[in-house]
Amino acid sequence: MSGEEVRHGVKLSSLDQEVFPDAGVTKRELLDYLEAVSERMLPELRDRLLTVLRVLRGQGPFMQKNLPKYTPDWVERVSVWAETSKRDVSYALCNDLRTLIWFGNQRAIEYHTSLYRGGPEHGPTHLILDLDPPEDGPFSLAVGAAKLVREALRNDGLDGAVKTSGSKGVHVFVPLAPGQSTEDIAAATRAVAARAERIDPALGTTEFVRERREGKVFLDSTRAGGATVISVYSPRHRPGAPVSFPVAWAELDGVKPADFTVHTAPELLAAGDPWTAEMPEPFVLPADLVAEGHTIPIARVVAMHEGKRRARAARESG
Repeated sequence: MSGEEVRHGVKLSSLDQEVFPDAGVTKRELLDYLEAVSERMLPELRDRLLTVLRVLRGQGPFMQKNLPKYTPDWVERVSVWAETSKRDVSYALCNDLRTLIWFGNQRAIEYHTSLYRGGPEHGPTHLILDLDPPEDGPFSLAVGAAKLVREALRNDGLDGAVKTSGSKGVHVFVPLAPGQSTEDIAAATRAVAARAERIDPALGTTEFVRERREGKVFLDSTRAGGATVISVYSPRHRPGAPVSFPVAWAELDGVKPADFTVHTAPELLAAGDPWTAEMPEPFVLPADLVAEGHTIPIARVVAMHEGKRRARAARESG
């Protein structure tokens, strides 16, 4: 029976339906997972603008920023002006278990957050490197790239925690002391990526254009400013419903993304929270790192301008 039930004040429905094709997870199991990890996940979601990926029955996945009109009044929200679409967007703040369960019942599979808490004026709470291996490359390439990033960080007195992305890559998070400008943090992120690339240019690359990466791991420094990142412990819209899961540096060589799923993660957390255990105290970014980063162009902007130049050249030669 897939009858209704109420959990934490939320009326639930269709609990025995698979949440998306090849998930191997029913909505009931998704909600059980979110409840099981909520004490670890909610502190990371708190006061961050939330974007979710939802999968409605019989439809493809879609990203949702703006809360739908039927959202209950008790869901906390923040209205933000979106310059690109010229409208106010009503973002949810997932600050309690009731809200998390409501999103799960809405078939929200993935939970992507802003890098800052509250308004953007507070600045990102972490410097983040997203390490994306080539399409057919093994996960071990991403692990190797994470070690490059850690070496670059430690060479400048910094350190961070690492988690699987829940897809095929890894994320390195460096906690930051408040009061540092968003521009300086973005610059330092570019500098860390560039320094990691210099350590082993055969393994990692900062090349934004996919076709030019030559089978290397992309050291993505664009998780900065107004970007979003998949939350730790969030499920992913992938076969088997893997989750983004923290791993101790010492254990990174022995894991693979499929180890961490909606079914396996709660038991793995029984011994503690590796995300908070591995996360160092917040850092003030070294001046040399920030200064170097300000000399490095933003990869996405460079690629965009180059694309425009190529298109213009093609038109002129046609």
